[in-house]
Amino acid sequence: MEQTRALNALEPFVLLSKTASSPRAATDLITQATSAANTYVFAELLESPNIQALRNASPEYSRYLTLLEIFAWGTWSDYSSTPGLPELSEPQAHKLRQLSLLPLSASHSTLTYAHLQDALSLPTVRALEDLIISAVYAGLLHCKLDTMSRRVDVSSVAPLRDLRPKNVPAMIDVLDDWDSRCVNVLADIESQIRDVRQRTADRRRREQTIENMLDRTAMQDKGGKRAAVEDGEKGDGLNNDQMDLDDQFVRMPRSAKRGGHFYGPGRRLG
Repeated sequence: MEQTRALNALEPFVLLSKTASSPRAATDLITQATSAANTYVFAELLESPNIQALRNASPEYSRYLTLLEIFAWGTWSDYSSTPGLPELSEPQAHKLRQLSLLPLSASHSTLTYAHLQDALSLPTVRALEDLIISAVYAGLLHCKLDTMSRRVDVSSVAPLRDLRPKNVPAMIDVLDDWDSRCVNVLADIESQIRDVRQRTADRRRREQTIENMLDRTAMQDKGGKRAAVEDGEKGDGLNNDQMDLDDQFVRMPRSAKRGGHFYGPGRRLG
């Protein structure tokens, strides 16, 4: 959101740069852009041909291009240490100090009042606190002021600084390194996935083998039991015959029993 607002604020000055063909018009445009509210990125204006033409102009005008570069990616210390730059108006000084808070906060999550006052050339604690509060309201950073410990605890910084041209190769190297590490991590993950799939397939084969063995064992046991049942049925035939004989004697009429002797059909027993 902060980037969109900053780009929208800069857009009118980018359009005006197309007609700023004279060095005077270009330097006036730089002064207006660096003084305007909500303009915190300047790369698109810097790339304008009429603004870049100031590089070959006299020092009276070329120093404004240097000033715009400091607003784009420099700090208050860069402005203070560079001789011959145009004097800043109060809005310009305030904005450059606000922008200087971003790289300072990005390099340190906790900033002391003394360090910030020295880096921003602020004479009093009240001036420093007012600057930080204005930066928070502008959406440049999120932080907490610890007035007792006289420090600033920064939680996040808005990505509103332009990139120095000489930092592009270094950033490319960082991105290449990040890309290589991502490729290595992905290759390692794919290798682990293949190992998991292989172990899963091996486990399934072992489970299938065990299941087949159990099925064969169950079939063998069932066959043995069937044979035992058939043998038992044959033995039961003999027993049934014996039982038929026993039943025959049990069913003899009482008249066949005389003197303690049993008479069978047609002959005497005993």
